[in-house]
Amino acid sequence: MDYADGAVPIGELLDERRHLIDVAFWMLGSGAEADGVVDETYRRWYALPEQERAAITAPRAWLSRVAGGICLERLARPGRRHPRRSPEDSADEPAGEHRRMLEREVSSVLLRALDSLSPAERAAFVLNDVLGMAPGAVAAIVGRSEPECDELADRARHSLRARRGQPATAAQQDATVRAVGESCAAQDTGRLMALLAPDATAFFDGGGKVRAQVRPVHGRDPVARSLLTLLAPRGRTAVDTHSVNGRAGLVVRYDRRVAAVVSLDVAAARHCVQVIQVWVVVNPDKLRLWNQAAAVRPGPR
Repeated sequence: MDYADGAVPIGELLDERRHLIDVAFWMLGSGAEADGVVDETYRRWYALPEQERAAITAPRAWLSRVAGGICLERLARPGRRHPRRSPEDSADEPAGEHRRMLEREVSSVLLRALDSLSPAERAAFVLNDVLGMAPGAVAAIVGRSEPECDELADRARHSLRARRGQPATAAQQDATVRAVGESCAAQDTGRLMALLAPDATAFFDGGGKVRAQVRPVHGRDPVARSLLTLLAPRGRTAVDTHSVNGRAGLVVRYDRRVAAVVSLDVAAARHCVQVIQVWVVVNPDKLRLWNQAAAVRPGPR
C-alpha cells in the first residue's frame, strides 16, 4: 500500500522493528546485540541515496536481508563472546519489553546448542525453522542457493538433536511415538505431559504457506497443548505412525492426503525415555513428495 508522502502507520513501523529484533536476537542470542544490529540496519537504510531508497519496493525484506547479513558478520568473528547484559539493557519500551519476552521464550539450553553451529548453519536453521522465512529470503540472507540452505538447515537439525542426550533405541522410539499419538487421540493431557521432557521444544515449518506457529514452542505444557490441538481427532483426519527420516514418526492425513509430518526426537536419560524435540512440517511444498509417493503406491490386492 502506498502512503502519502512516504508516511507509514506507527503500528507497521513498530511491527517492522520487532521483526528485525526477532531476527537478530535468534541469530545472536543477545538482546543488547540485537538492538545494536537493528540500529545499524536502519543506519544503512538512511545512508542510501534517496533515489535508491525510493526504488526499494519491499523495505521490510531489504531490512531483514541487511540485518541477517550483519548478524552473519558478527557470528563469524573469531573468538566471539556474548556481551554481559546490564539492567539498563531492558529499560527502554516497547523494545525492551519485547526483548524480555523473547528471552523468556528462548531457553538458555537452546541458545547454547545454537552456539555450537557454524554461522551459516545457524542462520539457515533460525531463518527457516524458527522465523519461518520464505526459502528465497533465507537464501538471500545466507548468501547461498536455496538447496544449499536446505542442506545447511538439515545439518543444523541433526547437530541439535545429537546434543540432546543418548538417542532412544528403535523400540523405545516406536513405543514413545505410538504413545504420543494415542495420547493426542484420547486428548489425554496427563499422559502426554509425562512423555515430554520439561524443556521440550516444538518447531513448526509452514514455509509461509499455511498459518502455523512462527516461533518455536518451548516447555512441556505449551508443547503438549500444541500437539493436542494439532493432532486432535476430527472428522476426515487420521493420524498414523510412519517412518519419518528413518525413525518412527507421525503422519497426519486429511481426506487421505498428507497434511502434516511430525518427527519426534526421543532421548533415554537416566531412568526415563522422553520426547525432547518435536519437528512439525505443514509446508505444502515439503509435503508434495509424501503425497506423490502415496499416489503411486499400489493399493491392496
